[in-house]
Amino acid sequence: MGAINFGYTVSAARAIDLDRNDLGPARQIAAEMPEFAACIACGGCTATCTAGALTNFNFRMVQTLVRRGEYAGAWREMNKCMLCGKCRLVCPRGINTRGVVRLIKRKLGDY
Repeated sequence: MGAINFGYTVSAARAIDLDRNDLGPARQIAAEMPEFAACIACGGCTATCTAGALTNFNFRMVQTLVRRGEYAGAWREMNKCMLCGKCRLVCPRGINTRGVVRLIKRKLGDY
């Protein structure tokens, strides 16, 4: 009796080696805009995002990618942001999300 093919495969685990990733740009972003570190990942920004309604843009994912040092993915996502400012209006921490987006785009322009 051979192996049963269920039509799917098991994906390899996605491990992130933070010791290997260059966290310099993430530290620069956090130093220039301490609000970046104040995010509690509540999801309000993502829930009201105009770009998120039209694309798969997710501000929380971008912040996670930047904090991990995965800048190429963060750069691709940042270019989906429309800078409409809805996210800033609903942020319970009062984070200037538009400012964070602009800073991330400026710092990660080479990625």
